[in-house]
Amino acid sequence: MIKDFNLLATTSRGFGRAACRELRFLLEQVGDNVALVDKTGIAGLVAARTSIDPFEAVKKLKVILGERPYEFRYLFRVIPIGKVVQTDLAEIEKAVVELSGKIGEGECFRITVEKRFTSLSSHAVIEAVAKNIKRQVNLDKPDKIVLIEIVGGLTGVSVLTPNDLISVLKEKLL
Repeated sequence: MIKDFNLLATTSRGFGRAACRELRFLLEQVGDNVALVDKTGIAGLVAARTSIDPFEAVKKLKVILGERPYEFRYLFRVIPIGKVVQTDLAEIEKAVVELSGKIGEGECFRITVEKRFTSLSSHAVIEAVAKNIKRQVNLDKPDKIVLIEIVGGLTGVSVLTPNDLISVLKEKLL
């Protein structure tokens, strides 16, 4: 698995290889000819390291999805990752503190934890990081999402808007 990933993508179980090929192809289409894409060892989850800004890559992939939705056959979601740390509460907390400056004065936020192959509880993770963010919480319509993606021994952390990730099915229905 790629240890310094900056994109995560989901697919159906059993379609990891096809999703890797598709994501690599799509990243080439947006100008990244050196992207690394590989399965994570977790069914339905793919990690990538793009040489371009992951948030910019997702924006460009959204354009392709809007113009040529048929090129997205295996990918379900594509998520930009701001920082990768070891799966340890103190490390996750430190990463969130580092990235929480992206939540502006007057903006509200939500914390979302997606965990795979870890014994950490979502509640413990949320409790550890929420105390460091001095902004209003809004679970229904947040301005920003503090996304914590736990992938076994590695955790990807991002502060993003709801529009910063690709949900292929939702986009195709628009």
